[in-house]
Formats: sequence, C-alpha cells, structure tokens
Amino acid sequence: MFEFKTVRELYEMILNGEEFEIEGLEYVELEGWVRTHRNSGKVGFLALNDGTYFKNCQIVYEEDLVNLAEVKKITTGAAIKVMGKFKVTPQAKQPFEIVAREIVIESHCDADYPMQKKRHSVEYLREIPHLRGRANLFMAVYRVRSCLAMAIHEFFQNQGFVYIHTPIITGLDAEGAGETFCVSTTDPKPFFGKPASLSVSGQLHVEAFALTFRDVYTFGPTFRAENSNTATHASEFWMIEPEIAFADLEDDMDLIEDMIKYCIDSILDNCPAEMEFLDQYVENGLLGKLRKVYQSEFIRLDYTEAIQQLLESKETFAYPVQWGMDLATEHERYLCEKIYQAPVFIVNYPKDIKAFYMRQNADGRTVAACDLLVPGVGELVGGSQREERYDVLKERMEALGMDLEAYQWYLDLRRFGGVQHAGFGLGFERFLMYLTGVKNIRDVIPYPRTPRQLQF
Repeated sequence: MFEFKTVRELYEMILNGEEFEIEGLEYVELEGWVRTHRNSGKVGFLALNDGTYFKNCQIVYEEDLVNLAEVKKITTGAAIKVMGKFKVTPQAKQPFEIVAREIVIESHCDADYPMQKKRHSVEYLREIPHLRGRANLFMAVYRVRSCLAMAIHEFFQNQGFVYIHTPIITGLDAEGAGETFCVSTTDPKPFFGKPASLSVSGQLHVEAFALTFRDVYTFGPTFRAENSNTATHASEFWMIEPEIAFADLEDDMDLIEDMIKYCIDSILDNCPAEMEFLDQYVENGLLGKLRKVYQSEFIRLDYTEAIQQLLESKETFAYPVQWGMDLATEHERYLCEKIYQAPVFIVNYPKDIKAFYMRQNADGRTVAACDLLVPGVGELVGGSQREERYDVLKERMEALGMDLEAYQWYLDLRRFGGVQHAGFGLGFERFLMYLTGVKNIRDVIPYPRTPRQLQF
C-alpha cells in the first residue's frame, strides 16, 4: 500500500514534471530526521530531511493519529518513519506535502542536542564537527564536496586517464620546503630503515606512471606541517594532480581550463538547490560568478608582461611590484579582476621562485610554469611543463643542494624513455571554497586538522 520513496525522488518527480508518476503515486513511506516541529492545536507540521536532498519534506499530521500524544513530544533531531498520503501543493511554499497516516518514532533526541537552536556561529559549529553536517550551510557544502569529487573523477576517466594511488608515507619532500610530518613508532629505530614522512604531494610518484600510461592523475590526501592559522591553510587536505606525457605547457593549460569548466558545469547541474542556498546566504552573486567563468576564454599572459602592467597601473600595493617577485594575492586579483575581468594564466615565471622540476626556458632565467588566477580568489591552480632533460635537471638539483641519491629514481625517468610531459596541482578544498563562496578552509573539510586543533 505504501511505496517507499526518498525525499530526493519526490522533489525530482515534481521538478521534472513527471505527471504520470505523480498521478500514480498515492501513499508513500519516508524515513529521516526532524528538522523542525510545530503544532497549532488541531494540526501539526514536521519538517523531515532524510539526507538525500537539501530541502526538507513537510509532514502534516492531524488529531486522528493513534499515537498523537507521543508524536506531539517529537523534538528536533529525532529519527522517524512516516507513512502517509502524497499531496501536491503547487500554491504553497513547498511543492508537495505528506499527510501522515502513521508516524513511528525510531529514536528520540535528548534535550541537550546542540542543533535545537536554528542558528549557530560557524566558530561554534567547528567545535562539534560530528553534528555540524546537519546545519544547512554544511549540508550544502558537503553535498557539493561529494559531487565535486565525482566530477573530477568523471572528467579524467572520460578522457582515458588512469587513476594512480600514490603513497601517503614517503621518504621524499616533493616541494623541497621541509615542512613535513615525520612518521615514526615508539621504537627509536627507524621503522623503514630511514626517515619517513607524510606526503606533501603525489606529483613525483605519479610522474613515473605518466611514462607508462601517458595520461594519469592522483587525487588524495596530502599533509603540510606549516604552522599557519590563516583561513586558507590546513595541515591535511586533498590534492588533484594529473600528469600528461608528450605534452607541453600549452597542453597543460588546455587541460586545466577544460577541467575547471567541466567541474563548474557539473556542480551547477547536480547541486542546484545547494548552490541557490549558497548564492543567497554565503556569497551573493556566486552563481553569476561561476557562470561567467564557465563562459569566459581564459587569458594567457607572460609573467614579465604582467609585472609591466602592474607597474603601469600606478596602483598602490602593499607589496611593491618588481620583476623576480612571487605575485601576492593583491597583484593576482588586480590582474584578473581589474585589468582582464576574466580568469588569467600567468606563464613563464622566474626559475628562482619555482620548484626544481619545472622546465627551464631558453632565456636561462624563467621556467615553463603557469598559475591560473581567478576573480575573487587569485591563484587557484599551479602547473608546469616538467624538466625532461637529465643533465639540466641534475644541474638544477645540485645547485639547490638536493640529495641526488634520494632522487636518483626520479632522474632515471629521464634516462629510460623520458619524454616531454606536464602536469598541475589543484588543492581540492581551495577549489571547493571558490565554488561555494565559503571563506575558511576549516568549513569545507568534514574534520579539519590545523595547528593546535585536532578533534576526534
């Protein structure tokens, strides 16, 4: 008699105008958690969310319920099962409601439930990460996070990329910055026979597989022991790092642009309710911003030309502009927001401010690197063509005082069928912040790890 449905199925049926299914659906069964409960005397209203859809389903009950006295005691957070009549309500705020025939209380919620209150500060909600997913903001963000992860995999898989799981425990520091977490046991003797740390990047390891499968990517957790408490830094975060063989910097930028646009399109298509909420309550104009990026042609600008344009702007920057500097966020945003009003690739950076593995240009002082700058944020993606010439790479590593023995396997990739190749790194949480408008990285990670903060 009662047909089990999820809230998502009911909303999609209405939104898609599936009249035949709507007419054939009479009685439904739902399971979920109570968001709000109000009773006006003869009629009661429960807002039910079953986790499958951002919006709630309204449950209406009347005095003829067998367990009316018990139902009236239901509080926010309780888990219930509802059997009732499906009713389309096009003139109301919600497109449909369920007139309850029976309500079964699966589990009550204790009176000290912290989510009873409708609004909490994000700072307070960070203290209860095991419950904050029930707040509208985090329910929206985590749904988008899930859909974004799927979009990334779809993008690469649809183009034949091979997904490589790179190691989390490593003996390397890919960036050479030394800000790593050591891995050890209580035994003073090194477990692996040498020092080990948590990975700061999967790039070097995945490069090896690009020389087997041509197009590969890794997407996994990375760790930085950087003692920073800014809104954009976390000790544990996820990175998307593809590598493409027989490719140069232009190919790399094409891939970046295609991926960014694919992900934006996928999120707008698969998370409409969440994105509308974020546009209304988190960043007004978010949807317009993303649609503009999706429709834009990404500009490609030489670093030297970018420096010249910043100098000619006569703008007063907190950090003075000069050739050889690493662009600050204020410079990046000025370029893409004031000058071009579009996403901008800055290419050919000075080699002294970039990583050892980037391919040196013919001028001897720049490398084939790119950073994608987007309005509202600044740098979003960093990539480069990798140095495929053994002698040049070895000389660069020696100049930086790197341990050649530890990286000999990486150098060997240049001797054993090495080819021109390129890749990029995109911080998953940074991208998620851009897509949702959320300003603090702690609020886009389910369980954030930051200096002096480790809950659960």
